[in-house]
Amino acid sequence: MLCGRWRSCRRRRSEEPPVPAQVAAPVAFPSPPAPPDSGTKRPGLRALKKMGLTEDEDVHAMLRGSRFRKIRSRTWHKERLYRLQEDGLSVWFQRRIPRALSQHIFFVQHIEAVREGHQSEGLRRFGGAFPPARCLTIAFKGRRKNLDLAAPTAEEAQRWVRGLAKLRARLDAMSQRERLDHWIHSYLHRADSNQDSKMSFKEIKSLLRMVNVDMNDMYAYHLFKECDHSNNERLEGTEIEEFLRRLLKRPELEEIFHRYSGEDRVLSAPELLEFLEDQGEDGVTLAHAQHLIQTYELNETAKQHELMTLDGFMMYLLSPEGAALDPAHMCVFQDMDQPLAHYFISSSHNTYLTDSQIGGPSSTEAYVRAFAQGCRCVELDCWEGPGGEPVIYHGHTLTSKILFRDVVQAVRDHAFTNHCGLEQQAAMARHLRAILGDMLVTQALDSQNPEELPSPEQLKGRVLVKGKKLPAARSEDGRILPDREEEEEEEEEEEEAEAAEQRRLAKQISPELSALAVYCCATRLRTLRPAPAPPQPCQVSSLSERKAKKLIREAGNSFVRHNTRQLTRVYPLGLRMTSANYSPQEMWNSGCQLVALNFQTPGYEMDLNAGRFLINGQCGYVLKPACLRQPDTTFDPECPGPPRTTLTIQVLTAQQLPKLNAEKPNSIVDPLVRVEIHGVPTDCTRKETNYVLNNGFNPRWGQTLQFQLRAPELVLVRFVVEDYDATSPNDFVGQFTLPLNSLKQGYRHIHLLSKDGASLSPATLFVHIRIQRS
Repeated sequence: MLCGRWRSCRRRRSEEPPVPAQVAAPVAFPSPPAPPDSGTKRPGLRALKKMGLTEDEDVHAMLRGSRFRKIRSRTWHKERLYRLQEDGLSVWFQRRIPRALSQHIFFVQHIEAVREGHQSEGLRRFGGAFPPARCLTIAFKGRRKNLDLAAPTAEEAQRWVRGLAKLRARLDAMSQRERLDHWIHSYLHRADSNQDSKMSFKEIKSLLRMVNVDMNDMYAYHLFKECDHSNNERLEGTEIEEFLRRLLKRPELEEIFHRYSGEDRVLSAPELLEFLEDQGEDGVTLAHAQHLIQTYELNETAKQHELMTLDGFMMYLLSPEGAALDPAHMCVFQDMDQPLAHYFISSSHNTYLTDSQIGGPSSTEAYVRAFAQGCRCVELDCWEGPGGEPVIYHGHTLTSKILFRDVVQAVRDHAFTNHCGLEQQAAMARHLRAILGDMLVTQALDSQNPEELPSPEQLKGRVLVKGKKLPAARSEDGRILPDREEEEEEEEEEEEAEAAEQRRLAKQISPELSALAVYCCATRLRTLRPAPAPPQPCQVSSLSERKAKKLIREAGNSFVRHNTRQLTRVYPLGLRMTSANYSPQEMWNSGCQLVALNFQTPGYEMDLNAGRFLINGQCGYVLKPACLRQPDTTFDPECPGPPRTTLTIQVLTAQQLPKLNAEKPNSIVDPLVRVEIHGVPTDCTRKETNYVLNNGFNPRWGQTLQFQLRAPELVLVRFVVEDYDATSPNDFVGQFTLPLNSLKQGYRHIHLLSKDGASLSPATLFVHIRIQRS
């Protein structure tokens, strides 16, 4: 029974957040499943019931399974069975060679898109024998290859397209608590070895190992017997629910909750408001606290009395509003009306490659994946092709070739490296105009200021071509007419070299393609212009990482000033044969806008890129800090000045970390947490906690890490969880990266991502964050 009286006194809260020590909604046990190859309809699917999809005909068809033709080449069309699992979150599929169970499943949350018809490179090339109405492509996040399928009928293909769309939409709408519920259901199903909906102690021990905790046998049996009210050495029904509630208990959240709620164990709206104020939430009001209760409280009676229980409090802290990333920064919130040079722009290098730059395949799918990751500047490395059609590949290597016209259909922003002759350059220009139409910028948007760079807002839905520009107009007889104003600015000894360059370009660049380089005219950066020289906003320089680093070291502030008015693209050294990446942070520190990375290569460098562009609606444009936008700025990343900000992070606990080796039941992670600071050189550092032995389910640390920061506006904070190993490098478990300016203070959950950026839900870190600015 809930009481309507609130106390006026409570325990005093200490200044320092408590060192923590785990309650979730009851988790009902699922009904036993049918064996993998039975086609029977299975009623009573608890997981799908919670998703509201038990009556959906498309989902039931997926549960029965379908035999698709898997298409890999013109001759490789193999029939394979695919079936949705009872959890509604995974799909089992048949393999030619039997392997471990985990290798026969893909997860709905890892799907990037489902495309109908011949909308993948594979189906366009190899699916001609199957009508488009029977075909679909499942594209995955990360590096996993597309799954190109042909169904027996168009209706069956549509059932899977519609069914997967419903499952993905429901998954996106699920709260963290619901994800946890589904997660534990899947492990209960696997641990119940004889599928009798009862759990012996042996099965409970198996469950504990599956969820990544190595619990002492005596303690585990004591917990088991406390829940075995029927005293028959089996847990069933409510006994299983009680065991799970105890297992999922979070004492650190209870402690925080009780400090604010006091003896009656419920939060009133004023008490919740006090917690929010202590969290450092800006502009919170009593009305906002009341809104949170109505949004996250599970108990209807508590809602009616404007009270929040412990379960509602945990729901709030696990929601996006309780996460470390400021939810206000998840939409476009920055000024998008400034010149392009004032933004960091998500950019890729050798976009067409899916692997190494020596012998890997080229694919239009690589462009689709880059765009899905928010990339806004892609590279088309164009070469002479047969039949008058330019092709794209990594020249003078064994990488495969793709047609230029096929790539343009997937392109929204461009960065060209062109090796085509005049005739095929003209063909490129024709394809660009014909395929992109009005999306293509072919003339200055502001006739009053044609030399000024436009803003992202002006360019919304438009495509810019970056390429070489004919340096001068042609006379009627075809001779080059030099640009007198530019030539007069040059030193006398450079005039001849400049004229030779103009003659060389005139032979290499077609007028048709040159005309499309409106705002992004490729030019070589020979030297940083002295202060009095006028800027050339429409000129874009491409620098190797080596040259960019040299400019940063030798002319830091001059390079920063250059980048306040002109675009600079930085790309990886050609010596990176495996398509490895450099750290983009050093280039961002100096204001370089187009810091191009190999998107096909996961690693901390791509984590930083994802973290940089995680905010502002993930639109691929992030406004640079003021110190990198002012033409007369004095900022030098090599000499940023004294510390201005103190960041204190107390690493409290983690929840449901993924098991790294699912095929070895006794393999349990020994997790540690590392916090990395990426910024100007004097800010770059990393600190880590101790490791916790044999517990990836609910490890506790309670350790404080502190950082002094000189240029906080450029800082990215990367949270990394690793599996400690004393004899070899630690194994990666998960990470999350975000800008310091988007990091919220107080008690926060950090939702971990895999190496290729996919969600590891329900895996989280629980931390306390304090940011003190001087």
